[in-house]
Amino acid sequence: MDAKARFTERIWDLSERAERDVQAFEPPESPPAEDRAMNYLREGAGPAISLFVEARTGQHMIRFPPDAYRALETAMNDWLTLYAACYGVEMEADFALRKAAELLIDTRNIKDVAELLTRVPEDA
Repeated sequence: MDAKARFTERIWDLSERAERDVQAFEPPESPPAEDRAMNYLREGAGPAISLFVEARTGQHMIRFPPDAYRALETAMNDWLTLYAACYGVEMEADFALRKAAELLIDTRNIKDVAELLTRVPEDA
């Protein structure tokens, strides 16, 4: 399997996980649920953004088919929406994957990326 196929397979796996997480989500009774929020970043949004960074840097420079790119961006946004919901903030995240990747490269911290994009929590 070539590198592009391996990346694309990983994208679909992340996309399916994001869909399952959205379907299973129950809002916290008393926000913030910081541990849950961080889990969505560490296990979801972070790996999605990192996959993009990995594919676009170094030896790979892989361009994804449009449907795979949209699936990866949607998965990232789904997890960012769940992250915000864990703080009691309703939002429909719609951020560019490329922007999130640039922020991750600059900050090297997925929580900083989430805070900069979503402005959640408000005091961040």
